[in-house]
Parts: sequence; structure tokens; C-alpha cells
Amino acid sequence: MTRAWVLHPDIKTDNNRRIAEPALAEAVALAEALPQLEVVGQEVVILRTVNAGMLFGSGKIEELKQRMEAVEVELVLVDGHVTPVQQRNLEKAWGVKLLDRTGLILEIFSDRAATREGVLQVEMAALNYQRTRLVRAWTHLERQRGGLGFVGGPGETQIESDRRAIDEQLVRLRRQLDKVVKTRALHRAARAKVPFPIVALVGYTNAGKSTLFNRLTGADVMAKDMLFATLDPTMRSLVLPDGPEIILSDTVGFISDLPTELVAAFRATLEEVLAADIICHVRDISHAETEEQAQNVRDILTSLGVPKDTRSFEIWNKIDLLSPDRADAVRARAARDENVLAISSLTGEGLDELQATIAKALQGAVREADLVLSFADGKKRAWLFAQEVVLHEEQTEDGFHLTVRWSAQQEDQFQRL
Repeated sequence: MTRAWVLHPDIKTDNNRRIAEPALAEAVALAEALPQLEVVGQEVVILRTVNAGMLFGSGKIEELKQRMEAVEVELVLVDGHVTPVQQRNLEKAWGVKLLDRTGLILEIFSDRAATREGVLQVEMAALNYQRTRLVRAWTHLERQRGGLGFVGGPGETQIESDRRAIDEQLVRLRRQLDKVVKTRALHRAARAKVPFPIVALVGYTNAGKSTLFNRLTGADVMAKDMLFATLDPTMRSLVLPDGPEIILSDTVGFISDLPTELVAAFRATLEEVLAADIICHVRDISHAETEEQAQNVRDILTSLGVPKDTRSFEIWNKIDLLSPDRADAVRARAARDENVLAISSLTGEGLDELQATIAKALQGAVREADLVLSFADGKKRAWLFAQEVVLHEEQTEDGFHLTVRWSAQQEDQFQRL
């Protein structure tokens, strides 16, 4: 275990800064998402101004050094951006490794990525992040099996730090990623032939998306009380009660100040959201910053280019963690808005209503089906053509073979003819 100390710089000149205590708590949760780290200290450091070369003032650096030496800290995690020069100077002053917020999130992504695409995207994001740091801060990047090597000690593979070597590595990764993306495109094309509606679960990390996904589909997706438990997109078919069959997609959790390297790298991971018929925005309604988290998710969805006319619902999750009075108030608020549902993915409360709401919203969604009508079914055949749902028809000895593209509502009407 690597002994880590978490620092959240509260920069008073930053008008967009977050509330310090919840931000520190999230940074600690990020650190605890890596099993090889043990958080032995945490604190908010108030900064009137930022020291260009050291980030913190000399007095604070010395004070922190003494406290960290007392508990034998090996890694310092700074919840914010640290320049290569600041990183090098602080590592020298404290005699420890240092990781900023972007580096830590990259390390978590490396630890979690399971698909080939996810692994390649993390490696590319890590190389882009380290590109200037390799040149300015040290002469080689140590990599360790099972991670990016930011946290551990000397690894088994060294990557030469000159730009040419890194660029060659990036070119190689891009070629591999292109092949993987083409394979995913083939899979999407195959799914499109049976165009079940896609319902995407999105939300701030640790909002309970994977627990909800598992509860609805019976899948066994990693669902733990930690940030970024799910990274790679997971999809399962689900037949809604009295409704259509859908494809439910669980996605990577969003987080405030998501590094731009990762927004770009994981755009393909979020492509199912762009194609979704319905987006379910899962919120941890018990969290102190639930409103800020929700706005962060909305901002990222907008930046990804999600169509404005995509139907969406807010799923207020974890009402089981609220006091009885507050839970009742949340249920009452949700009841007044047709686009909001209050649920507990842990206890199952509200899940029947959630599925019924999705089914109702998808009444206009269409899928393909093959039908065989006898020559005596002229009325049914005429109805199908009147509805303009027939894609293809072939007449054989036993009747008409038709391929239709219709909604669940049209299918129900046809069955009653």
C-alpha cells in the first residue's frame, strides 16, 4: 500500500472554485478508488494567490513537509491542476511523488478499463497528458504492469521521454484504436438491423447507475461505493413490462473538472448516449452537491453534442438514504414533474414506475419484424400498407411474407385486428 496525503487548494481568486469541504471529500473518494492507496491525511489549503513555481507558499510547504514526514507519506495528491514545474519543485521539496487531479483520474481509468478500446484510450490520454511533463520534468516515464505507473515505483517498461518516441507511440495506439472502433461500428450496424430502442443511463460518478442497471437487467456489472466503478460501456437487453424490448446502456460516470484529455478520449465510450432514444440522468439525491453534480452532467452532455430533442428523465436515486421527512418531500417534488422519478435502486422503490414511464415514452419507438399472412388475411395486409410500415413483401405458395417496421402501439393494434 502506498501512503497518500490529499490536498485541496482553495484558491480565493478562482471565481469558479467549488465548495472546499465537499470537493476534498470527493478527492479522498477518488484516491480510495485505487486499491493500492491508503489515505493517511487530508486537508484544505487556503490560497490567497498561486505561487507560479511552487503552487504553495514556502511556509505552508515546510509545515506540510513536517506533518507528512511524521506519518511517512509516499504520495501527495493535489486536487487541482499542477504544472510540470510545480510538480517537479514540490516533489523535490517534499521528497515524495506527486499527482494532480488529472493524473489521479487517469490512474483510476487505467485500473478500471476492461475493453480493448478503453485500455487504448487511457494509454493515449496518459501519453498526451505526460507529453510535456516527460520533457520538462524528468527523463523517463516509469510504467508498472496493471497501471500507468504514476503511483507505484520503478516499472518493467521504460518509455523514452523524447517527443519523437511519444509521438510514434501515439501513432501506433491510434492505428490500434481505429481497428477497434471499426469493430464496434460493425457491432452497431448489426444491432441496427434489429433496432431496439436504446435507453442510456448517465450521471455523476457514484450516483448509483450500475446498481440500477444490475437491478433492472439481472447483470453483474461492478457496482461499488466508489468513484468510477464503471468505465467501459455495458449493454444488456431488457423487456419492459407491457412494453417493448430495449437495450439498456450503462456508461462512465461524469465528474466535475473532467480533464479535457479524457473528454476526448472517452467520446467513443459515450457514443451510445448520442444514439439513445431516451436518456435517464441518474442523480444521487442524497448528496450535498446534487444540484451542482446535475448541472455538471448537463454541461458535459451539451458539450458532447447530444441532440436537444432527445427525450430525457431525471432519476432521483438513493432516497433510502434520506430522512423520512426529506424523502417524502423529494417524492412530492418528483410527483409534480412528469420528467422526474424518485427511486431507490437498492431497495427497488419506484422501479416499476420507472419501467412503465420508459415504456410509455417509447410508444413511438419502432422496430422491425417479419410476418407471414395467409391469402385470407387481406384486411390485415391492407391495414399494414395503410399504416406505411411495410418495408418488403414477397408472395409465396403459403401467403405473403412481409418485413415491417412499426411501433409497439402499432403492433398492439395489429394484434387486435
